[in-house]
Amino acid sequence: MFSILVVTVFLASCLAMPIKDPYSYSSAVGQGGGTPFASYGEGRITGVRVWETNNNYYYYYYYYNSNAYISGFQLRYGSTWSPVFGREGGEKQEMELFNDESIVEVSGKYNPVDYICKLVLTTNTGRTLSAGQPSQVSFNFYPANMGNELRLLSGRFNGAGITSIGAHWGLVYMEWAGNSTLDTALETVTPTYS
Repeated sequence: MFSILVVTVFLASCLAMPIKDPYSYSSAVGQGGGTPFASYGEGRITGVRVWETNNNYYYYYYYYNSNAYISGFQLRYGSTWSPVFGREGGEKQEMELFNDESIVEVSGKYNPVDYICKLVLTTNTGRTLSAGQPSQVSFNFYPANMGNELRLLSGRFNGAGITSIGAHWGLVYMEWAGNSTLDTALETVTPTYS
């Protein structure tokens, strides 16, 4: 009888342990001038578009890449695209995520006096979307808690491009977002009463 009491008290104390905060924030990097933004949407991020501007030129047979930067980006939540943050200028890179695929790392390069120069988004399956040029200061964002994924990006942009960027991480509760197979199963079950 005493052993049952000990096991019960132990299990109750385990349930009373505090749960870590399931959300984290990777502080913004970059110069930070311009209009603030924060992406938003319901459900999991299912697609990404990034525009990069390359100011390339040739001078006496030499190739120069001066001031390449990220001009804008867009995230898709479920089947709905967010607004474009920044602008749709330059070359577009796009990636659609597979079912149960999520973004677990945001990295790149930024110039402390103007723009985000390179943006790399990495998924839990190892796929990446990479836009921009690898110059200037590196940054690397990832969630503080296992199982978390990118929920939104925030920062600032001006008329030419993205001047700062930060990442917000958390859990996605698919049942709440209305796109779970559990929701579909519950809708098709008709209760019977005897």
